Amino acid sequence: MASPATGVVVIVGSGLIGRSWAMLFASGGFRVRLCDVEQQQVTDALENIRKEMAVLELRGSLRGRLSAKEQGSLLSGCVDVRGAVEGAVHIQECVPEDLELKRKVFAQLDQIINDQVVLSSSSSCLLPSQLFAGLVHVAQCIVAHPVNPPYFVPLVELVPHPDTAPETVDRTHALMQKIGQSPVRVLKEIDGFALNRLQYAIISEAWRLVEEGVVSPSDLDLIMSDGLGMRYAFIGPLETMHLNAEGMVSYCDRYGEGVKRVLKTFGPVPEFSGATVEKVNQAMCLKVPADPEHLAARRQWRDECLQRLAQLKRQMQPQ
Repeated sequence: MASPATGVVVIVGSGLIGRSWAMLFASGGFRVRLCDVEQQQVTDALENIRKEMAVLELRGSLRGRLSAKEQGSLLSGCVDVRGAVEGAVHIQECVPEDLELKRKVFAQLDQIINDQVVLSSSSSCLLPSQLFAGLVHVAQCIVAHPVNPPYFVPLVELVPHPDTAPETVDRTHALMQKIGQSPVRVLKEIDGFALNRLQYAIISEAWRLVEEGVVSPSDLDLIMSDGLGMRYAFIGPLETMHLNAEGMVSYCDRYGEGVKRVLKTFGPVPEFSGATVEKVNQAMCLKVPADPEHLAARRQWRDECLQRLAQLKRQMQPQ
């Protein structure tokens, strides 16, 4: 068995994101303590994680150099967060996306942690200045926002509080790289961070195109899945610009005016209500009925596709 990584990682919250983080840190050889308010939740989560690891191993998709059994042996659970943080090098909060609940959790942790451990939130949109306001250990606090499902989509947004120490950002960046994630530094806090701002821009124009009768909902999704998404799975929009001409300066000279002309025709923020909701919902339900069984099956298919894409991306890395 390979030696486990130094130190302990504590996961606070045993839901989907908490279980994913636990799997990721265990894949990197860290000892993981999974905490929640009820013992049964913790027990069920650990059982779920170990079963998932075994399935991934059978498929050849288990991350890390340790076997599923070895990774499972690194996991433990608890309901006493005070005892859990002893010896921890990193604490990853994964409770529901509720500001007051998260603030309550951080206030509790702030009273019991030492001056070395990094205190990190998985929040997807709550600003660090709101989450960590008034904490004594604010210099050790950061948002590390994963992308769902984190085990197959490696991006992690690192968003500091204005008073977060640079060392905290550097340590968290290095830790995410160690467990095989792809951390990006959001240099200052902004509503929606970076990923969701990009995602919402696409959603907004997609909605307008459907609402204005330019394209059907199913064809709109096809534009992404069989068009832009094919490129964006490997390179981002800026590199796409760079490659679609003789470099970035050439692209801006050649296409800049056209881009600006089209952007000026974009409409206001959609309401996401009324007849368009019904139209989009009907189209989506034809493809995936909105009952728990069909949605779960489609999510499993999505995750299997992402798993295979992640494997391909690793194989295709430039030498």
